[in-house]
Order: sequence, then structure tokens, then C-alpha cells
Amino acid sequence: MKWVFMAAAAVSILAVGLICIFLFANGVPAIGKIGVADFLLGKTWKPGNNIYGIFPMIVGSVYVTAGAIIVGVPLGILCAVFLVWFCPKRLYKIIKPAVELLAGIPSIVYGFFGLMVLVPIMQSLFGGGGKGILTASILLGIMILPTIIGVSESNIRAVPMSYYEGSLGLGATHERSVFFAVLPAAKQGILAGVVLGIGRAVGETMAVVMIAGNQPVLPDSIFRCPHHDGEYRYGNGLCNGFAQRSPAWYGGGAVRIHPDYQSELLAFEKEG
Repeated sequence: MKWVFMAAAAVSILAVGLICIFLFANGVPAIGKIGVADFLLGKTWKPGNNIYGIFPMIVGSVYVTAGAIIVGVPLGILCAVFLVWFCPKRLYKIIKPAVELLAGIPSIVYGFFGLMVLVPIMQSLFGGGGKGILTASILLGIMILPTIIGVSESNIRAVPMSYYEGSLGLGATHERSVFFAVLPAAKQGILAGVVLGIGRAVGETMAVVMIAGNQPVLPDSIFRCPHHDGEYRYGNGLCNGFAQRSPAWYGGGAVRIHPDYQSELLAFEKEG
């Protein structure tokens, strides 16, 4: 059995390695041809004019991921604390399965929810089309909640009861014992859950594509998507991005552009 488990681990590592080799083998030549500075720091993405700047995509990715962290991390940790120390048993039997169910909902369903619920709400509150960084951040924050809640709850439960009882013995209240004795003892495990949640946010694709605007333009506001000259619209960009997997598209993958913009990486035509 030892060799079976070792073989399974080796296959997993090999799969990740092959994906990295595939991305870099196809993307690095294109990046070298375009120029690293022009590719990473260029602010214009117009494949029809041989202009390939992905800086707006990088900035948009950072903004959306940071927003998801701001929304999802506090809610996830506090929800985990509530489930462990404050939630009645009857209510726990309802909330816990609901949280686990959130983890199994497909991304496209989240995207449809954002499109039909969050976008109209943001539109009524801030005007405009309702799509933008803030909307995408809220949706991503919701999507990373199951990961953060599950890992954080497990690590909070793993803290020995003596920490809590010792704090009570020193005169602390129930709330202070939980937040100042138990929670710090579980911080490393909670941090691991946060990192996993961030990984989910960084790797999300379709949900963000549907509500973030999906345009390779530097955002000028978190409340609405930036204006674009109309050369790459949602449907056309999405179809072309996945239909024409050219070196420039792989170059974007090699530098890890957020997937909500990968659909905009169109064909990179080789000269000669």
C-alpha cells in the first residue's frame, strides 16, 4: 500500500508540473517576442493592432481578490466562531449543512445569482450598469466563505478546552475567553483557511466574468465597470479567448492573470 500512495502522490505532482511546463513552453516565447516590459506594464490590449499589454488585467485581478478578502475573511472567521461557541445545537444542524452546500454550488450558478440579484442591487444603490469591482468582490467573498468557515471551525474546535477554562478562571467573560484565549491559539489553522479561501478567489473564472465587466481596461471606479471602445465585447471575447488558444493567451496564464480576464486574451499572430 505504501507504493500505491506514493504513486498517487507522484501523479499529482507530475500533473501540476506538466501544466506549468505547458503554460511556460507556450507563453514564454510570446512574452519574449512582445517584450516583458510591454507585456506586463502595457496598458492597452488590442490584438488586432499587435498591442498586448496585460497591466489592466493584473490590476483588476488584484482589486477583485483584495475586495473578496475584505468581504469574506471577517465574515468567515466570525461565522466559524459563532458555530463553535455561540450557536444553539438546533440552529447548528441547519447552518452547518447550508454552509457545506455552498461549497458544492457551481461557479456558473453563483454568477447567475450575481447577475440577477447583486447587479440590480448595486445598480439601484450606485447607478450605472451595476457591474464592477465591488459587485465581483462581494460575490467572490460569498464564494470563499465555505472554505474559510470549514477550516477555521475545525481548528477552533481543536484548541484544548483548558485554554477556555483557564481564561474563565482568571475572571474573563465568555466572549473575552473565546476571542482572546481560544482564537489566538487557533490562528495558524485559521490563517491556513484564509489562504485556501484566497486561492479559491484567485482561481475563480465564470462567476467574475459575468459580473465584472470583462474588459481589458484599467478600472476607474469600484462601483462600475470601465468604459471600452467596444472592440472586445463579452460574448465575442469569451468565445475567441477559448477558441484560439494562442501563445499570447498562454503568456497570460504563465504570469497568472485572473481568469476573469483570460477570456480576453485573443489570437497572437506570429510574424513571418
